[in-house]
Amino acid sequence: MSTELKRIGEKARACPGQVFTSLYHHVTDMDNLRDCYNALDGRKAPGADGVTKEKYGTNLEENLRELSGKLKRMGYIPQPKWRTYVPKPGSDKLRPLGISCFEDKIVEEAVKRVLEPIYETEFENSSYGYRPGRDPLDCVRSLGATIQQCKVSYVVEADIRGFFDHVNHEWLIKFLSRRIGDKRIVRLIRRMLKSGIMEKGLVRASEEGTPQGSIISPLLSNIYLHYVLDQWFSQRVIRGCKGEAYYFRFADDFVACFQYKSEAELFRRRLGERLGHYHLQLAEEKTNCIEFGRFARGNARSRGEKPKEFTFLGFTFYCGKTSRGSFKVKRRTSHKKLGQVLRKYTEWAQEERAKLRKGEMFRRAKTRVVGHLNYYAITDNGKMCGIFLYYATQILFKWINRKSQRRSYTWEKFNRVLKWVGWPSVRIKKNMNPFERSAVPLNV
Repeated sequence: MSTELKRIGEKARACPGQVFTSLYHHVTDMDNLRDCYNALDGRKAPGADGVTKEKYGTNLEENLRELSGKLKRMGYIPQPKWRTYVPKPGSDKLRPLGISCFEDKIVEEAVKRVLEPIYETEFENSSYGYRPGRDPLDCVRSLGATIQQCKVSYVVEADIRGFFDHVNHEWLIKFLSRRIGDKRIVRLIRRMLKSGIMEKGLVRASEEGTPQGSIISPLLSNIYLHYVLDQWFSQRVIRGCKGEAYYFRFADDFVACFQYKSEAELFRRRLGERLGHYHLQLAEEKTNCIEFGRFARGNARSRGEKPKEFTFLGFTFYCGKTSRGSFKVKRRTSHKKLGQVLRKYTEWAQEERAKLRKGEMFRRAKTRVVGHLNYYAITDNGKMCGIFLYYATQILFKWINRKSQRRSYTWEKFNRVLKWVGWPSVRIKKNMNPFERSAVPLNV
């Protein structure tokens, strides 16, 4: 990030609530546009015009000068985003993605670099998704520590139906205008939102939503939910509670924790109305208020029931015990997520066995397994990671032996190759022990 963009963040931090009226020259700056070009991944799919990073870079300086000129005279018009679909985890449905043309990606990156330092000082600590220096495991750790250490007895888990497809453009522009007084920036973002979608050769207008797959979409979605949910919870919900209340959001997934049942149920009832006011819809079938916390396990068993659990960011949170019998928040890989990962891994092995040499297939399989363990190998989740590793090894053995008509490996030979490639074992990567000082809540 350039020195001038860092100064924007410093000014935003020093003057909370200040409206920035002169930002657009940073977007049109040649050095900034060049930095954005260099930062983009050339391996990503091209947009509707088919231009790749390599092709754009063959005449880079001239292309950037022309782009800067169009931006300065407000003659830049984003091209329609190319619609493609990817499988949606846990569903037979497909998730729509909007792929921007490469030049549009440069502009999106430039606008993001200007806005992000301002909003990083504005966003609440309860927001974790798509923010520099924060990742899902930070959110998982903080949520567990809060339930463990604070007065939490009830949890509301909620889901917004098709959030990215239903972001209201007019509300988003109103939210942006609270900090961004440079009308050229706002006008440029409006053009991005209205650029349209190209699907099967036809272009249709985009009247709502901010397409997943766009570089600037995560930041815009965070701005939208900052005003719709984050501020509402911190300034209205918490202040109206007699007991303790906490809230955690990663992108459009969020969980709220309460001390008292009546306040949890009130939040649950008001949530749908709050979202509806901003043209969003609560997925009622995925939204629940459950008893969860220090006394939940004993209370459930006294009623002859099992203690409730909830799933967040791929983990199932449940009420466990320490070796001394004390209450402890525990997490394991959700069964749904484990099934999704193993199915995807099987599809990969089945497809790639005919394309890759054996050594390369072993190495790529290892990369996939290590990636899974780097995220899920946390405190109390060793058993589920072991189950994943067992099935991943079995799947690889099955499909690598089907590269030809003759069986390539016995188990003895297969295990020798696994040792040669450095096949991982289950080791806890992230310490989530809520009793350690490092696990104190991050947003309390």
